[in-house]
Amino acid sequence: MLMINQAVITTREELERVLTLSEPELRWFSSHTDSLPFQISRYYLNLIDPSDPNDPLRRQAIPTTDEDVRVEGENLDPLAEVSHSIFPRLIHRYTNRVALLVTDRCVLYCRHCFRRRFTAGGELGVSDSELQEIGSYLSVHPEIREILLTGGDPLTLSDVRLEQIITTLRKVRNDLVIRLCTRMPVTYPARVTDELVARLRPFTSPALFLMTQFNHFREVTPESRRAIDRFVDAGIPVMNQSVLLRGVNDNVDTLERLMNDLVAIRVKPYYLFQGDLVGGTAHLRVPLEQGLEIERMLRERLSGLAMPQYAVDLPNGGGKVPLYGTGRNRPGG
Repeated sequence: MLMINQAVITTREELERVLTLSEPELRWFSSHTDSLPFQISRYYLNLIDPSDPNDPLRRQAIPTTDEDVRVEGENLDPLAEVSHSIFPRLIHRYTNRVALLVTDRCVLYCRHCFRRRFTAGGELGVSDSELQEIGSYLSVHPEIREILLTGGDPLTLSDVRLEQIITTLRKVRNDLVIRLCTRMPVTYPARVTDELVARLRPFTSPALFLMTQFNHFREVTPESRRAIDRFVDAGIPVMNQSVLLRGVNDNVDTLERLMNDLVAIRVKPYYLFQGDLVGGTAHLRVPLEQGLEIERMLRERLSGLAMPQYAVDLPNGGGKVPLYGTGRNRPGG
């Protein structure tokens, strides 16, 4: 496991050296029972405007007692990943692809996390014996064409361990396309080093894709751009999966700028997700009708290259469904 202790803070005392906490934030630190702990990188904390209690980056990273609220239809496994798990770490929900939970750790525990049942649960990294079981499963399921390395954040693993995992998978199935799902370019871009990318470069055929999550244009910084450059220059395409979040990016101007800024740094906007029905995130979820209107307006403003697919993951493992606002004008290219 990568040693990142000096790059993160985990306590109220450290946080209060930078931010004056609101009453709901203070109450969370005093009495929270939520399963998802607090952790933030010093880098991301420095992006937050300390004078703005409603800063959109703050809403993604600093917990409040809003997370104690539960509404009808929410649960801790809204995508029914547990029932679709072949092994505790291998989720086979779609016929042609699987997700492998390589670790439960992140640098920043996003308050909208849909995998709160697993994240920061003490599972740490996937073991060699688990990898052997997973490899055996992949070897007898040729219909699987892609594997998502996710968690948690795979880049909390060391360079060596990440290389070992990918090597093991490719030895079993050298035709697998790999998606490396990480928020490190956003939350801790210093993690993306030349050494890391050099270890990933040999795995780019068949393709290795980097899937990341920028949710606001202020997350596109010179540091994050350098991290993206390292991947793209090494032949690793980068795609972005934003989450539509109340008080963060739930307006067309913010999303228009974000998507155009991403294209400018060679990141393809891929998905804009409706928030999942995971317990403790109702305060961040945008009403579906508002999301559809935002989608409609985005299609009038963005090119096809910059336009993400607005989608919702149906409850109970129903899968992703594309959503379209009415009266839309589809971009010409």
